[in-house]
Amino acid sequence: MKYRSLLFDWSGTLVDDLPPTLHATNAVLGEYDVPAMSREEFRLRFRLPYPEFYEEVLPGVPIADLEDTFRTSFRQSPQGVTVLPHAREMLSWCREQKIRCFVLSSMDVGLFTQQAHDFGLHDHFEAIYAGVIDKRDRIGEILSNHNLCVDQTAFVGDMVHDIHTASHGGIASVAVATGYDPVDQLTQSDPSHFFEHLGEFRQWLENSAKQL
Repeated sequence: MKYRSLLFDWSGTLVDDLPPTLHATNAVLGEYDVPAMSREEFRLRFRLPYPEFYEEVLPGVPIADLEDTFRTSFRQSPQGVTVLPHAREMLSWCREQKIRCFVLSSMDVGLFTQQAHDFGLHDHFEAIYAGVIDKRDRIGEILSNHNLCVDQTAFVGDMVHDIHTASHGGIASVAVATGYDPVDQLTQSDPSHFFEHLGEFRQWLENSAKQL
């Protein structure tokens, strides 16, 4: 098997939380009389680390002043969070193959914990790192703390920031087109691998194992 350890992003990679995130973001913007964004505009403008995005759309407003409105509106969104197609199968397959799985996400710790338990996904991961604003700041520590071999580890995510994080840690990047960043942004960031969804990635891993 080419990769024996996988770090997964959460939002847009394992779950679809774009609708409630957009709803919550527009609620925050509305408090400051800033026009709401369409889904297309949000995908083009949103980026990680997310404080940079909010500094652009709400300059000078501290992140701490936005968090309560965001969390409340996220939970009240008319569209909830769903597990993405192929995610459960991917994680179950990784368990069968004894591939070590981790989460590295900027998702709010409380929201993440609730979702992971509600969806029954929590136990698939050896360790979880949520609420990480800049993932580049933690990737080295995670690799070191868990004795992960950089040549056998990849970071799976849906955003350019995930690709940059993988590069920062010296590991492979796997971009999936199921989340926040448009495909052209992902491909222009030169990920090690690009797949439409996790099912394609799993098939590629299976094929790679057969060739060994």
